[in-house]
Amino acid sequence: MARFLKQRSELPHDALVTTVMSNLGLEVAMRRLGIRLMKTQVGDRYVKELMDREGIALGGEQSGHIIFSRLAPTGDGLVTALQLLRVMLDEREPLSALHSFISRFPQILLNVRVREKMDLGRIPGLSDAVREVERALGDEGRVVLRYSGTEPLARVMVEGPTETDVRGYAEQLAATIKSSIGEVA
Repeated sequence: MARFLKQRSELPHDALVTTVMSNLGLEVAMRRLGIRLMKTQVGDRYVKELMDREGIALGGEQSGHIIFSRLAPTGDGLVTALQLLRVMLDEREPLSALHSFISRFPQILLNVRVREKMDLGRIPGLSDAVREVERALGDEGRVVLRYSGTEPLARVMVEGPTETDVRGYAEQLAATIKSSIGEVA
């Protein structure tokens, strides 16, 4: 949608709002197209707030909540479906071809059930483990640690060039969290 809107001068500020959970492949693809990716914390309300503050027309979450601010005040599945159909008809391409320019990076999200939500920076060894993983990934990956807003869960997301490495790093970080504040079975 961002590429389509930019080509038609319908993407104000050549910008798109997503959350920190959006795939790094999207960021790389948008950069190549000259589209600025603005990130918020998880939650469509944060996406909408940033869109309103910056005058951005398109935003959304990896979960599928897409907001077209010029068409509706919130995410709406029917609006999203109609906009995708518009692109498919105008481009005369199936949806599978329209997103082929984006290469998704392997991304692993692990949930660790916790007995308390202490500051992640205070979990023994976690900061060092994160720095180690980030150093190993370099510019080709990232780590996002956060708590669920609704459940007693720590979420560990690692993204990088290979699924095997990403899974290993995510499991290592999840184990560090679990050993300190994980629920006792």
